[in-house]
Amino acid sequence: MSIALIGEPSKPMPMGSYDSRDVVFLLKDISGMLTETSTEEREGRIQSGGHYSEMLPIEYNPSREYMDLFFQTLQETAQKVALAAGIVSELILAKKGAKVVLVSLARAGTPVGILMKRYLSKVYQLDIPHYSISIIRGKGIDENAIRYILRNHPEGVIQFVDGWTGKGAITRELTKACQDYYQMHGYQLDDDLAVLADPGHCAQLFGTREDFLIPSACLNSTVSGLVSRTVYREDLITQGDFHGAKFYKELSKEDVSNLFVDTVSAYFTSVMQQAKTLAKEHQEQTTQVTWQGLEVVRKLQKRFNLGDINLIKPGVGETTRVLLRRTPWKILVDNKDNPNLKHILILAANKGVPVEVCPDLSYSCCGLILPLRETTDDFCQ
Repeated sequence: MSIALIGEPSKPMPMGSYDSRDVVFLLKDISGMLTETSTEEREGRIQSGGHYSEMLPIEYNPSREYMDLFFQTLQETAQKVALAAGIVSELILAKKGAKVVLVSLARAGTPVGILMKRYLSKVYQLDIPHYSISIIRGKGIDENAIRYILRNHPEGVIQFVDGWTGKGAITRELTKACQDYYQMHGYQLDDDLAVLADPGHCAQLFGTREDFLIPSACLNSTVSGLVSRTVYREDLITQGDFHGAKFYKELSKEDVSNLFVDTVSAYFTSVMQQAKTLAKEHQEQTTQVTWQGLEVVRKLQKRFNLGDINLIKPGVGETTRVLLRRTPWKILVDNKDNPNLKHILILAANKGVPVEVCPDLSYSCCGLILPLRETTDDFCQ
């Protein structure tokens, strides 16, 4: 089906520290246009009805101990990440074919999309287009970015990519966005999100469902091309603009974005046969989308008497985000000896956040954000 595009969408400008051959950011650079907000002020505004996409958090400045752990974790898990990236890349190729266009959801999806692009290049000699665009919970996907991709790849087949799943909020947001896009423009986008890890059991295209530590989840912009999380404010983003983001050029000395993708990519040759075998097994099985993660979160919401389900962030990646840029109340872990939780324990200790063991937790960990206007009860032992 062809799509009628009205008007000319924005054109991408150079942004981020990745090579443009790895990814093209369809984002408006709002550097100098928006001042970062302190964690305390930002948390208050969010819980009072403000939207997270209208503010930027102050970038976390990690300690030497924390960075040493990042480098150690990268070396220990690079092959495992490469295998997961290979598996999901094989699944994408089998489903979408060589005309696939990878569209990462900024920013956690960006390094994962780069890994997929590099795997398909290394193993199949395919030069797959890869873009990074914004999707914002409650505000939807950047339609100008979608229009740009469709106009420049009229025969392409879009595959949306993210890093991991938590309780499935972005998965549901993507489904709604695709439905809205069809109603507005008559073009059907495939909402089947591809992720490296799916501990929430809400995706069919995934490399693993294990809730393990993906090193790119440890940091903020310095492992995501020096790009901030995305922003949508009507005073900054005009009708023809892409959603916005800040480019942290001043952090270039601390940037490990390319180190991460280079280190993982180096294992593609050694894992590709196993990736092909496991992907084939995956295709032969019936993959259930059970939304198991959402059910776990609902139980935790009831247990801790939390009125807002968005105060609960399950999984290693989401818990890390809570500690890096929200006001954490407490961290729940399945086992303090879990090797995936070393950086979580360091961050919690540095910030004075209590860590509680919940043996019945189906995730490795879960971050609870401090409710500013609610009473809560503690039921974990």
